[in-house]
Amino acid sequence: MRAKLSDVAKKAGVSPTTVSRVINNYGYISDKTRKKVEIAMDELNYQPNSLARSLHGKKTNLIGLIFPGVSNPFFGELVEKIENRLFDAGYKVILCNAAYNIEKERSYLKMLLANQVDGIIAGAHNLGIKEYQDADLPIVSFDRKQSDNVPIVSSDNYHGGVLATQALFDAGCRKIYFIGNPDKNGNPTDERLLGYQDTVKKLQLEPHIHPVSFSETPMLKEITIKQLLLEHDVDGIVCSDDLTALLVMQVAKSINLKIPDDLKITGFDGTKFIQEYHPELSTVVQPIDDISILLVKLLEQRINHPEEPFNPEPYILPVKFLRSKTIE
Repeated sequence: MRAKLSDVAKKAGVSPTTVSRVINNYGYISDKTRKKVEIAMDELNYQPNSLARSLHGKKTNLIGLIFPGVSNPFFGELVEKIENRLFDAGYKVILCNAAYNIEKERSYLKMLLANQVDGIIAGAHNLGIKEYQDADLPIVSFDRKQSDNVPIVSSDNYHGGVLATQALFDAGCRKIYFIGNPDKNGNPTDERLLGYQDTVKKLQLEPHIHPVSFSETPMLKEITIKQLLLEHDVDGIVCSDDLTALLVMQVAKSINLKIPDDLKITGFDGTKFIQEYHPELSTVVQPIDDISILLVKLLEQRINHPEEPFNPEPYILPVKFLRSKTIE
């Protein structure tokens, strides 16, 4: 049976009010008494009710994280860094895998609001969720415009698109394709495509956009990529993310295209996983550590000083290009 506050009080030999004061850290409590209560809580495995605390105006010390999932190395690494920083700041997290399902994200958002979390960091791909506009709660967004009331942290996606395209051109490519989402929804990641388009125009090359959605399965992406490589004359590819770039490399090898002699490829993200296990991939590196620091910092500011205005412009962090064997 789950231990109650009264059970802790009885075991520690104190009143329930004293236990409540220890949990909520208010009023004078001697070190000796506090220690007795903490020992009793540990022995009974007592967990304070976060919802009950929130109803009494106390912080729950819970943060909701809404992301597409953690199987993608980029999101896995980012969520890990965010969680570590929040833990160091005294918070626990509730991780919500919203995938590419708008109703799933909406359901998770309602759940987090109902459970009175102290704040939310949102980085899922879904758009048009009205609840973000109405939420009376500190929220910070990564790479997505949720509402005018939510600050956005992003890397310099536009400059990343420029760097990748220019690198392929400098390596001798003249038939450079972009593989990724062709639809512009007003999100910061759209800037990757815009950076590519502006650069090929500046270089007086013809733009080629081959649509591949983030939500497609690897098998469907492979079919699309194979069709591109077999039916089009292409010598360079700017991929919207590293996993797509790895699929391009795999498909190219299956049809006997040599990289980088026949085809040069760039990715986007540059996670620790990619750099350690696929160091041959040339890619745009996002500053994941800095992104996590800024997301947590902004959220804490909004939690501790909700009345203070925030910068409505996105916080854009610089990227760098990691040149390797796929464009040499």
